[in-house]
Order: sequence, then structure tokens, then C-alpha cells
Amino acid sequence: MDEQLHKAGFVNIIGNPNVGKSTLMNQLVGERLSIITAKAQTTRHRIKGIVNGENYQIVYSDLPGILTPAYKMQEMMMKFVNESLKDADVILYLIECGETRYDEQIIEKLSKMSIPIILVINKIDKATADAIQATRTHWQTLLPKAECIEISAKEHLHITELEQLIVSKLPASPPYFPKDELTDRPLRFFISEIIREKILLLYKKEIPYSVEVSVDSFHEEDDITRIGATLYVERETQKPIIIGSKGSAIKRLGMESRAAIEEFLDKHVFLDLSVKVLKDWRSSDTQMKRFGYSY
Repeated sequence: MDEQLHKAGFVNIIGNPNVGKSTLMNQLVGERLSIITAKAQTTRHRIKGIVNGENYQIVYSDLPGILTPAYKMQEMMMKFVNESLKDADVILYLIECGETRYDEQIIEKLSKMSIPIILVINKIDKATADAIQATRTHWQTLLPKAECIEISAKEHLHITELEQLIVSKLPASPPYFPKDELTDRPLRFFISEIIREKILLLYKKEIPYSVEVSVDSFHEEDDITRIGATLYVERETQKPIIIGSKGSAIKRLGMESRAAIEEFLDKHVFLDLSVKVLKDWRSSDTQMKRFGYSY
């Protein structure tokens, strides 16, 4: 690359749920910005991570998985995906090896775009050569102009090659963000995401998808950071499930969340969790905006 030429661009990661978008995002950025669980719809927001090289800046976006919306929150999640197609300089379409399902509208939009599209086949460490080739053939038939690369995000396989390919596709541009910035999200957002990740891991069925986390207070002292957060559920019957018998469930949630936040902040933390009912918040435009579900 020309020593005098600076490149910069927005690289947006899209794909179906559970294909490993958040793992890939964290590998590319080198920090754990996106939460990771085995459950679908883990990512709700558009999360940006910024990577700076000597002559380039990449602004990655981890986006919600492509799905058919069932309520307003999912409609907003899909709006994040559709809007990301408009401002991207490069699209990473992440596919799990063996995956064939796709959204016809998304594929149609991608096929008409002039920007570079990279098909990224993930989880090849668990796949046969025949399965990898079949996946490549299927998706290159759908998006014949896209370049294809095979990786394992979890095992960090071919991530360096993917990074090099991305840099080669960036347009010439000055940086969009200061060189010392890692993300455009505030600290409170990541704390709420850490707590939500533990909810996804500790609770079953619909409960994790019915909970929103709001960090209400954040006070840094010399030897400890004091954090207060509210867990909002949709129905009265969900509140005792979150709390558990004699407070056992929320106590465990608090302990595991605090440990993860302490690791993230590298500081001792006092975490206070409370639970409130906000009826049908996932179907309310007003509450969607309150919790940051607006583009």
C-alpha cells in the first residue's frame, strides 16, 4: 500500500442468527465488545469497534441477526441491518459452513450494490472439505460478485488473511474517529450488555428476551466503582423468576455480572440490581427509543 495513502471505511458484519458475528467482531477488533452466547438474538444493537493501522482505519459494526420480526424490538433490530447496507463501504456476509437459508430481500439488495461484499464462511474447523465447497458454491451462486474466504472465528483461523482482504477493499479516506477511540458506545452501554449476557446464560425460555437492562448510576471512587442497574421485564409473572427463591437467582446474576464487570473495568465493583415491570416494553415505540433502539 502507498505509504502516503490513508484508507478508512465502515465494514458492516451481517448474517443469520448464531453464525458467530459477535465472535468475529471481537477477534477483528481485538477486544471483547460484543457479548457472546449460544442463544439466537444475542445482539440487539449496532455495535461499532474501531481498528487503526498505520495507514488505515476500519470501523466495524456488529449487527443483529437477520430474522422475520415478530414485535417492534425485532423490527428495529432489522432496521439496523437494512440501514447498515446504506452506509457500508464493505459488507462482510458471515455464513456458518453448511448454511443455506437466506433472506431474499437482503440478497436482492446486496446483489444490486456496487460496494465490495466478502462472503465469510465460518466454523470451518468443524467442517469437511466437501461441506466447505458446497457452502461456497451455494452462496457464490446467490452473490456471484462477492469474494469468498473461509475462517474459524473461534479458533482465530485465517483472521489475519481476512483483515488483509478488508484493508485492500477500503476506500481512500482520512480517519473518521480519533486514533485512540475503540468504539462509539459509552461505558454504561457495555456494562448493561455484560449484565444482559449473564441473563441470557442464566435464564431460560422467553425470560432473557423479555429483559432490558438500564444502568442508572455509575460512580467511580478511589478503590471501587459503584453501579446501579435496573432490569425491566414485560410481565408481573416474570419478576419473581428473575429474583428467584429467596433472591437466589438475582444474587447469582449479580455475582457473575460483577465479576465480569470487574474484569472489564479492571477495578473493584459494587453492583446493585433491581427489577421493575414495564408492561410490553418490546412493543412500545416510546420504550424502544428510551432504551436506545433508534437508528
